[in-house]
Amino acid sequence: MRVSVEEVFETVNMTLDHHFDIRTVTLGINLKDCIDRNFDKFSRRLQMRIVEKGRLLNKHAHLIEQKYGIPIINRRIAVTPASLLLEPLPRTATTAVKVAKSLDTAAKKAGIDFIGGFGAMVQKGMTASDENLIDAIPQALSRTDRVCGFLNLASTVAGINMNAVAKCGHILRELAKRSKNGIGCAKMAVFANVPEDNPFMAGAHHGIGEPDFSLNIGISGPGVVRNVVLQNPDCDLTQLSEVIKRTVFKITRAGELIGREMAKLMNVDFGIVDISLAPTTSAGDSVAEIVEAMGVKQMGLPGSTAALAMLVDAVKKGGAMASGNVGGLSGTFIPVSEDSGMIRAVKAGTLSLEKLEALTSVCSVGLDMFAVPGDTPAEVISSIIVDELAIGVINNKTTSVRVIPVPGKKYGDIVHFGGLLGSAPIMKVAKTASPKFIARRGRIPSPIQALRN
Repeated sequence: MRVSVEEVFETVNMTLDHHFDIRTVTLGINLKDCIDRNFDKFSRRLQMRIVEKGRLLNKHAHLIEQKYGIPIINRRIAVTPASLLLEPLPRTATTAVKVAKSLDTAAKKAGIDFIGGFGAMVQKGMTASDENLIDAIPQALSRTDRVCGFLNLASTVAGINMNAVAKCGHILRELAKRSKNGIGCAKMAVFANVPEDNPFMAGAHHGIGEPDFSLNIGISGPGVVRNVVLQNPDCDLTQLSEVIKRTVFKITRAGELIGREMAKLMNVDFGIVDISLAPTTSAGDSVAEIVEAMGVKQMGLPGSTAALAMLVDAVKKGGAMASGNVGGLSGTFIPVSEDSGMIRAVKAGTLSLEKLEALTSVCSVGLDMFAVPGDTPAEVISSIIVDELAIGVINNKTTSVRVIPVPGKKYGDIVHFGGLLGSAPIMKVAKTASPKFIARRGRIPSPIQALRN
């Protein structure tokens, strides 16, 4: 693929004026061959590999930034799901926490922002190792700084593991209690149909179908897309979709160029470009404001779902035209705390939790980075999770939940997380939901489309 100098300069202008950046370069690392029944040997191998490759990632990310002038905001590592690494080790919470601390130490030594993969694939059932890891999550994520966790609780092929869903409400409440303002829950995502090559935290991990090493790129450009929408206030929606598609094509070409060059320099496989629009709290860098620029008075009002669906479709079409390696989540993020437009909509009352769930039926990721009162019962949290997973299972798409029950906060309060995590208005949730439904446990069977093979 040839990329012209003109395209590079155009992308640099997007960077200077409209917050375009490479949101993350994430190196996937296979750790299965580091497994050992002796924990000290295992930990040494794990840390040596992560530190070596992490420093290399940082070095080349810095060189690429200098060469093209496009910021690379985060440098991250994703590893083999930790429940697999724990299989031969003693099945105690202490052991699981020690593995998390080893990952954390390696990430710090390598200068890596976050390391993902402390999780398990439990969509159909849980091994003893899986259960041990899940039970250790509150301790592990509250005692580490850079480790992120994930659980895949459902898939279109397997259905929904309600035993694991029931556990999650309690696990997240306990994790929130152990961390300031519940911030530990920002490092934990639960999924339906989790992709193996997702570069974004908290759900990133290096799947078992991946090579020893692969470099995945997560691009971002809500500010760029918002700008072109504002420049076309009178065109019809067919034309507007075309404008957005062409813009995302240019953004994706830049991500493809950087990803391939970094992978070549590091002598690793180039994985995918995730074309998701990932917002920040910076002025103008908002997905909600794109929807509003399209003509919706405020995010959450009637028309929001259709506008968001059109945006996601145009993003995917533009990205698919620009790269043969599109993957990960690829679409549009709508995290509440990280998007200034979403925050305003919640404060104004136009965006409720129920409307947010409706929006997730057409966008990527799902219910992301939203805060609820700290006294929200565990069964309510589990009920919110299973509703979102059901959307993913039935529609054969990835959905996720990152919910933060903030201790001591009630509906209407604001919690400030700082940095990229932003601020979150505490959203209204029911005090009771489906206790008997959650208590049934078992597994919700997969839909009939799972039998296509």
